[in-house]
Amino acid sequence: MPALAQASFPDQPLRMIVPFAAGGPADIIARLIGPAMTRELRQPIVVDSRSGAGGMVGVEAAARSRPDGLTTVLASTGALVVLPQLMPRMAYDVAKDLAPITHVLSVPQLLVVSPKLGVKSVAELVALAKRQPGKLTYGSAGNGSSLHLAGELFRLRTGIDIVHVPYRGAAPAVTDLLGGTIDMILADVPVVIAHVRGGALPALAVTADQRLPSLPELPTMAEAGAKDVISETWYALFAPAGTPPDRLATLHRAAVTALRDTETRRNLMDQGGLVVGGTPEELAGFVRSETAKWGEIIRLANIKID
Repeated sequence: MPALAQASFPDQPLRMIVPFAAGGPADIIARLIGPAMTRELRQPIVVDSRSGAGGMVGVEAAARSRPDGLTTVLASTGALVVLPQLMPRMAYDVAKDLAPITHVLSVPQLLVVSPKLGVKSVAELVALAKRQPGKLTYGSAGNGSSLHLAGELFRLRTGIDIVHVPYRGAAPAVTDLLGGTIDMILADVPVVIAHVRGGALPALAVTADQRLPSLPELPTMAEAGAKDVISETWYALFAPAGTPPDRLATLHRAAVTALRDTETRRNLMDQGGLVVGGTPEELAGFVRSETAKWGEIIRLANIKID
């Protein structure tokens, strides 16, 4: 009896789950890398928006999908390392239920201040905060958000006493910053870059370990004198645990090839981010280090979710 030829993978369309609403940063990133991955895989990738619970709904859907290589999820910091340390119960275990593919993009924050403060550097801001302990305020997108954690990281690393003002999203916080109601915010680059470029908000530093190609004149926090203030909203690609290694390797090759594509890289960097790539092992190690780092900040700052 002749052996049947085994169909090559993939032999049908793939699904990339995005755990946030259509039109948001994760959705944009997925639609930027999808076409380049499609060219490599020779199968279309359908973006499946599964928003809810800060990304946990979509990640859970991916974790419970068949591990056949046809489903991936573009997950981010909150649902992978922050919320698991804030929620009393989780429907998934990142280390056990997800298989890492590659780290796609990291979007750092900009430290921007109200023009009313009259400070032009991180050193001047820290000095002002130390002269007026408990008086300066920083906004965030809500308790437990990446912007809240970034603010607490900055506070703890510099030893200043500043007051957290949570908002229901980053946009209203930026509106109040423009109006002078709050004094500063650490916000993802795309949220504030137009105000920075337009001169409405002074940016003092970027929370990355390298300068941004989109704002090359802006120093890193370390260059500005605030060491170990590295904070990013990052996005990474995962598959359900149990996906066969050869299929994971195919997905990894397609993703890394997409990230090396000149047009794709340029479009991703236009989102204010730094393209990463790397191996599944590097991503797994990165997730572990981020979990430890933000777990320490959550404990030291006694952060509780609403």
